[in-house]
Amino acid sequence: MADGTLTTAVVSRSQAVRLAPTHVLFGFVAVLGAALVGLSVGAASIPVSGVVLELLDHVPGLSVDSGLSELHQNIVWEIRFPRVVLGLLVGALLACSGAAYQGAFRNPLADPFLLGIAAGAGLGATVGFVFELGDGSGPFDAIPLLAFAGALFAVVLAFAFGATGERGRSSTTLLLAGVAVASLLTAAQTYLVQRDTETLRQVYTWILGRLTTAGWTEVVVVLPYAVVSVTVMLWHRRALDVLAVGDDEAATLGISPRRTRTIVVVAASLAAAAAVAVSGLIGFVGLVVPHGVRLAFGTSNRVVLPLSLLFGAAFLALADVAARTVESPAELPIGVVTAFVGAPFFLYLLRTSQGPR
Repeated sequence: MADGTLTTAVVSRSQAVRLAPTHVLFGFVAVLGAALVGLSVGAASIPVSGVVLELLDHVPGLSVDSGLSELHQNIVWEIRFPRVVLGLLVGALLACSGAAYQGAFRNPLADPFLLGIAAGAGLGATVGFVFELGDGSGPFDAIPLLAFAGALFAVVLAFAFGATGERGRSSTTLLLAGVAVASLLTAAQTYLVQRDTETLRQVYTWILGRLTTAGWTEVVVVLPYAVVSVTVMLWHRRALDVLAVGDDEAATLGISPRRTRTIVVVAASLAAAAAVAVSGLIGFVGLVVPHGVRLAFGTSNRVVLPLSLLFGAAFLALADVAARTVESPAELPIGVVTAFVGAPFFLYLLRTSQGPR
């Protein structure tokens, strides 16, 4: 294809697919609806109308009587609100990073844990549990810090090995390096757990994922990483559309495939690492949500990334509601809920996928 024809084709595709305001509005409505469900449903049922009035009462300039008792007000603001916000934040990060991975690698089966992030985070957390450095109860506890460090360490290893050889840092080489790094770190984690079986339950609980909060501290810790990583991913969403036509073609249009892919993957890895550091390993969010967005709104990354951010937030908030109500008063690990949804969807994708886009 001639350069002029290729340029025209890519520009036409970019102009044909835009992020419609109605789609954004739909995403925000989904987030708001999920948040209201999360604030209302639980061991203590609180009317949605009362929650809405309670929220309005805290808007500057408004004074509304919600009719909620002091106990219910405390449940909303001290227990559920921080947890719902954390769920929205973690879901947004996982879904957006999944969409970014799929765009960068042109692989519909890519997800945030491709480059060994899950294995690295699991190893870091296991080190903390085995050596009794913390219990994972807060963001300044050693467990989330070690999980974050382990996730980033895995990404660095994958990039280091993926950059060697004649082919350089191609998408295929990075994927294969990530598989190898994940296997290595998982083996190290298994070795540590077998040496100290008393930590098995703690490690297993963390691996299955959970949303526990101690006030707003977890949200405050994750928020800076979220702002930086999401900004970078959204900024490069148009470049990802250009990469979809192929590396050689993208290069003729002035896009550096290696540089763009590296920046996007690093930002997506940072987002996923920050999320798993405070929530454990919650799988399938980065796989299910972006594909749902593609089916409903189109395949352009200009649409998929921002809408994955919104619908990922809503998806995980609702999954958390199911996790804490299905076996009430006991609580299911949220990773179990997302796996019940994501595993069948993943099998469906394996059956229908035609390979890299």
